[in-house]
Amino acid sequence: MVDANLKILIVDDFATMRKILKKLLRRFGYSDIHEADDGVTALAKLKKERFGLIIADWNMPEMSGLDLLKNARADENHKNTPFLMVTAESGKNAIVAAIQSGANDYLIKPFNERALEEKLIRLLGS
Repeated sequence: MVDANLKILIVDDFATMRKILKKLLRRFGYSDIHEADDGVTALAKLKKERFGLIIADWNMPEMSGLDLLKNARADENHKNTPFLMVTAESGKNAIVAAIQSGANDYLIKPFNERALEEKLIRLLGS
């Protein structure tokens, strides 16, 4: 059962990707979806609010998704928040770096609706 009120933060520098993710999340039944266009903006939101899921791109200006992940894991309020890295970085070293830094899962772009849904089921159990 999807928790429609789960507060989700999407972090990506491309508005189109944020729009796609938001549309898919709504299709899955989520409604409390917030956005940030880079890691710095996302980090400011994380300092003010608690989220139940963070979905972030790796390559962004100002602060990478990996640096955002490290900052989230260092924050008492978000050290255990499910974090899904969504990126075109498909090399084994990148995946290992993300997991070692605390990412709960990794989704390689381009992805389809089913792949995202499967990741969310694993992360959230819904």
